[in-house]
Amino acid sequence: MNVADVYDYRNFDNHIIQGAKKTNQFISHPKEAYVESKFDQLITNTGFDSFEEWAIASQTTALIVIQRDTVIYEKYFNGFERDAYFHSQSMAKSFISFLIGAALDDGLINSIDDPMTDYIPELLERDPRFQKISLKDLLEMRSGLKYNTDLIPFTNIHAPWHDEAVGYYHPNVRKLLLEKVNISSGPGEDFQYSNYNTSYLGLIIERSTNLSVSQYLEQKLWSKIMEYDALFSIDSKSSSFEYMPSRLVARAIDYARFGQLMLKEGDWFGDQIISQSWVIESTRENRSIPRDIYPRWFGRSDKRIYYTYQWWGHVNEDGTYHFYANGNLGQNIYIIPHKETVIVHCGNSLQYYSSDFDLWDVALKLD
Repeated sequence: MNVADVYDYRNFDNHIIQGAKKTNQFISHPKEAYVESKFDQLITNTGFDSFEEWAIASQTTALIVIQRDTVIYEKYFNGFERDAYFHSQSMAKSFISFLIGAALDDGLINSIDDPMTDYIPELLERDPRFQKISLKDLLEMRSGLKYNTDLIPFTNIHAPWHDEAVGYYHPNVRKLLLEKVNISSGPGEDFQYSNYNTSYLGLIIERSTNLSVSQYLEQKLWSKIMEYDALFSIDSKSSSFEYMPSRLVARAIDYARFGQLMLKEGDWFGDQIISQSWVIESTRENRSIPRDIYPRWFGRSDKRIYYTYQWWGHVNEDGTYHFYANGNLGQNIYIIPHKETVIVHCGNSLQYYSSDFDLWDVALKLD
């Protein structure tokens, strides 16, 4: 299979997540020239002559913009259509965060300050230090779990023992989590983007709800607001455990629906799907976290990147902020609260596109 791409779900077994029998539809009022003009600087910087040329070369597969409850742009590229499946990559992490909030709302999880061993007590037998790791530490990628990031020498390709590869292709991720993942530092000391954090959160959801993550996602979100069904790839038929960090697969318009739900702080046409307090807490910057634990490219000034509960964010010089679900190869659900805007971008390459900087620039140019 080599490195992961957006067609990987075809290589795995999948759980099916059913959409809503009936759901609200967005008003559509296309402003294609307006939206595409906001990409002019990106097109110039990457050396292309038109938006269409850039979209094809960048392997963009979908671009949707919802502004003030109206779809002003929805186009598909490179052979993809509205009802095609779009691999979430690490956008899946933000859906797992949503489910932690739902389990809190349901009283199935007591607090994100709970030790992870309250839900996975077997870890205590292997290393008592697991008791010091809270759900919040897992959400913030500050758990101190050991995570190998070795690359094949002279390449930018993960080594076979890189933990992203180990977890991605493992046939029994539960067993891996319970028996093999170790601790390298104290919780809260460092930021380490690690897929194991999200996988443990998924296991906690499974333990606390007595449902598979796919079943709980269907119950709490998909069956309530989504237009289409979705897939969640599993590690193997025998284990049947979803690969939580990245293998949710859905339609781009349903990613946009999730973005709109988060923009509205959990309200869906008058129905509070998730508590407003969880949306706010899980997507806003925590200013109490020292900036020096993050990589330098996050920034240290008034314009900076932040990370919260499996969501990324941007702070602008004027104090406004954006937050976004971020997946490899160009998958984004990008939310701009003060402009009442949601942008969904899907793709299969990062050669001519970066959500961390290019989409940030596009967002700043929108009215």
